[in-house]
Amino acid sequence: MTTGRDLRFLAAGAWALPVMSLLFNAAVWGVSWWPLRQLQALGLHPLWATALIFLVAVVGIGLWRPQAFGQLAGTRSLWMLVLAAGTTNACFNWAVTTGDVVRVVLLFYLMPLWAVLLARLLLNEALTLAAGLRVAMALTGAAVVLWPEQGGLPLPSALPEWLAVLGGFSFALNNVLLKRESAQPAAARAMAMFLGGALVSLALAMVVATQGPGQGLPALAWPWLLGSLALGALFVLSNLALQFGASRLPASVTAVVMISEILFASGSAVLLGAGQVSVPLVLGGSLIVAATLLSLRD
Repeated sequence: MTTGRDLRFLAAGAWALPVMSLLFNAAVWGVSWWPLRQLQALGLHPLWATALIFLVAVVGIGLWRPQAFGQLAGTRSLWMLVLAAGTTNACFNWAVTTGDVVRVVLLFYLMPLWAVLLARLLLNEALTLAAGLRVAMALTGAAVVLWPEQGGLPLPSALPEWLAVLGGFSFALNNVLLKRESAQPAAARAMAMFLGGALVSLALAMVVATQGPGQGLPALAWPWLLGSLALGALFVLSNLALQFGASRLPASVTAVVMISEILFASGSAVLLGAGQVSVPLVLGGSLIVAATLLSLRD
């Protein structure tokens, strides 16, 4: 929740560039579904694209902070972060490339539900009445979004929706692990997240490649190769923008600004025909977003 101190900080005029940096990061991730779909149209499965994109980031961080490799290798607890971050990015990119972007993003942001459960399990945080309310709101919102028109249980009905739920769970785990590993060097934590994005996506891509023709890595072609490299460089820039903005703004302000990713993703998807808006989607999405905003009070 934004406090009076935070508002005074914003009123002081020191907020413009940090907020713009965070908005840039949110915009990059929010509209990333579009370039991923363009790469898919060129024959590059989103898992292969994600592996290449994050490999660019790993190389970039390795050149910037060479010690990050050794720090990661020598810290066993960070390898759980590798798995969590990798699963998050592989699932999210695969889902937004192949599914209804609006539904995928809303289901991905069921983080208040998963965060409460994981914080209790991994951080031994107490389950409060307020946390229970957020869980109830998130579950209700998800049920409204997923409720089938023909009746039945409100469960994910397609692979992109299951991927969105799994990706959101992994994202919540990623955030909890970042909190638990906050004493580790920032470069090592960043390397863990980007290396995870490359390794998990590559492993899944190799599995998917065995499922049929057209799923493997296509023949080398400049359009998809340059597109992947450019998108990877853009993700590195967006991560640097996130670090710049988050280090200069109160945490509560950072969290509120980052939720704009939902607006960037949903708005671009509706405008470009990759998502549909309905009354249940708006109602359920409002509950999910409200639960996320309430979680900022902690």
